[in-house]
Amino acid sequence: MIMMMMALLRSCKSSKGYISISRGLFYSTETSIIQEKPIPKKNDNLYRRISPVGDPNASMIPILEQWEKEGKSVKIEQLIVIIKSLRKFNRYTHALQLSEWMSKKRTKLHPAGFAVHLDLLSRVEGVEQAENYFNTIPDEVKNFQVYGALLNCYSSTKSLEKAESLSEKMKQMGMMTTLSYNSMLNLYKKTGDIKKLDETYQEMIETGISCDKPTFYIRLSAYASLPNIEAMEKVLKRMEESSTLTVDWNAYIIASGGYSKSNKPEKSYEMLQKSEGYIRGNSKGAAWEILIRMYASLGKKDDVYRIWNLYKSSWSKVYNRGYSSVIYALVKLDDIDGAEKMLTEWESQNLSFDFRIPNMVIGGYCKKGILGKAEKYVERVVGMGKVAPASTWWLFVAAYVREGEMEKAVEVLRKCVVAEDKRGCRLDQDVFEKCVEYLKGKGELELVGEIERSFEGRIRVPRILDGNEGAESQDFDEIEESNR
Repeated sequence: MIMMMMALLRSCKSSKGYISISRGLFYSTETSIIQEKPIPKKNDNLYRRISPVGDPNASMIPILEQWEKEGKSVKIEQLIVIIKSLRKFNRYTHALQLSEWMSKKRTKLHPAGFAVHLDLLSRVEGVEQAENYFNTIPDEVKNFQVYGALLNCYSSTKSLEKAESLSEKMKQMGMMTTLSYNSMLNLYKKTGDIKKLDETYQEMIETGISCDKPTFYIRLSAYASLPNIEAMEKVLKRMEESSTLTVDWNAYIIASGGYSKSNKPEKSYEMLQKSEGYIRGNSKGAAWEILIRMYASLGKKDDVYRIWNLYKSSWSKVYNRGYSSVIYALVKLDDIDGAEKMLTEWESQNLSFDFRIPNMVIGGYCKKGILGKAEKYVERVVGMGKVAPASTWWLFVAAYVREGEMEKAVEVLRKCVVAEDKRGCRLDQDVFEKCVEYLKGKGELELVGEIERSFEGRIRVPRILDGNEGAESQDFDEIEESNR
């Protein structure tokens, strides 16, 4: 097994001598773009057992144990490919379970193995757990990959002081690579510190650290998010004129978002159309999913349906991500009838049932005040054995508050409290406060305390949308996360 892992490591090294691993084999950064390859057919059997399990609370370990009981071996390189695929679809809990199982089966991990575990721990259990794990790693294997993974954990969680402190230490140890600098650039982009972003880029130039494609994408995205159109256009032009950087559809999607934020819808639309000419290979699905959402943000319903039809005609099967994109787009366009039809089609495909998909239609119903349809839908699927998460019930709470039906609102709020799955459930502060005030008025202080404890840290202050929220979503992180 060790020999196989070493061979795999050698095959993944870049020309600079380090592993570029975003959506790659061992640890994820948010600063590197890798074209994904489909799961090889030889891995289909085990992958097909793991892939349909969409519930993050379900363990992957029994599947692996059953596989072994059947006399089949779990190859390390096979498991690594599956972990990579799970991470691509944001199934970090399952990926962590596989990584832990793999670790227990091996007597010694390579640095890249420690790096992947750091990344997954940070995503699933928090950066403190990743730090604790880092402290248990033997010093002799803490190379640039392991330090770089921890740096990326800090960058991903916007832990500015820790990231800057670690990067300085890595500089002193001679461990800063292009990948590590990109993590710092991405951190400054996320925190909106364009001055430090520019200084870090200039430091790369002065110290001879090569700038790769992600370096330019981060800068392009940072300027688009401000928006600073002049700076964005300069970076895009530099990329287009470069003989070593191959511009792809991502660049024009990001530029489209920048133009949209700067209230230039014609230029935004032009960039989306231009991006279509650069879509090819394994990135098609991700590109179309983003285009569908972006065209919706510009109110281009015909283009949404056009891309959707192109999407469906080019793939033998469309999965949840595709349906999620088109249903989101149609609800945004106020095409509830179209969204309903897509929801019915999605259900007919017998894919993994993810409540986030019907939640978009339920939210559309609630926004339009047709609560009867929303109630009937949830009643039907719950009757089929589906368990609604807190995020679904919260849609009803907000709708009932808007309608002035406070008794119904607090009744459903109780369901939010007892729901096991609270992922993605963040409550609007004004709605939450109205419910709390109503309960206090009825003297139900014990329930108020229970609700407040249950949703501590999940209250969000409403923000004023500027009409360009579609552009906001096309941050570099989303582009990179989707690029497969």
